[in-house]
Amino acid sequence: MESTFHVYFGPEALTAPIQGRRIESSDCFAALREGLDDFLAMPTHPIFVGLFYALGGIALVGLTSVADALQLVFPFAAGFALLGPFFAVGLYELSRRRERGLTASWRDAFAVFRSPALPSIIALGLFLFALFAIWIGVAEVLYMQLYGRKPPAAALPFLYDVLTTDRGWTLIAVGGLIGFCFAALALCVSAISFPLMLDRDPGVVPAVVASMRLARDNPGPVALWGFLVAALLILGSLPLFIGLAVVMPVLGHATWRFYRRTVVRDPAHEVPILNSGSADIARNPALRPVWVFLDLFDYLRRK
Repeated sequence: MESTFHVYFGPEALTAPIQGRRIESSDCFAALREGLDDFLAMPTHPIFVGLFYALGGIALVGLTSVADALQLVFPFAAGFALLGPFFAVGLYELSRRRERGLTASWRDAFAVFRSPALPSIIALGLFLFALFAIWIGVAEVLYMQLYGRKPPAAALPFLYDVLTTDRGWTLIAVGGLIGFCFAALALCVSAISFPLMLDRDPGVVPAVVASMRLARDNPGPVALWGFLVAALLILGSLPLFIGLAVVMPVLGHATWRFYRRTVVRDPAHEVPILNSGSADIARNPALRPVWVFLDLFDYLRRK
């Protein structure tokens, strides 16, 4: 029972209230600049290259060649962004270390596995996965209502039909509106929740409440932040998703900087920075090939 309470309300739910700030549009652009600076100081893109292409690439290939679900490729690619705040937790840790004047390497991103807030982070991550699954289900239902149960035979004829017929434009318009609603919900829930949990371990409920209160009290700047994130993700996706190797890490670091501008710091209740425990993780047979690859990539980059 105590462990469950910790996940949802943290160890100091009643004694460490979260005090938000009023923010301006300028804070959004400043957070992006600071996130870019973090990225240039700590080029962490190899982690996201492997993560994004391993999960996204395998899933997209499966949808097109195994599951006969070509109609879900775009909803899947667009909805995958809903999971970005969860996958960027390691980047928040790197920005947190740099902010305190500590050295940070890609190994330090794995310190999140030793964070007391990890169960809370996983719990909110599961919610985002559920939201993502519902979005895919709704997209499939919408397609069946307009096109029937038969999947598209090939990509180009399906794309031509979507762009040149009334039902295709209906699919774009209604699908875009539904996707916007899912994205808005995910933004309100997770705008600062994950960095807040990593920084102060308040539990899922106070973190989500703080994030939604931020959206309520600062609708303009939060909407602008969501627009900037969406625009950069689209820009990074255009050249066959290659640009996401840079965009995703920059947005991860920028989200931490955005969080710092929205919540008043409380050093007395911040979680101490832990070492990564990388030696234990490196001994895991399942992770060893990834570990060796990242070590080699880092060595070549330094040379």
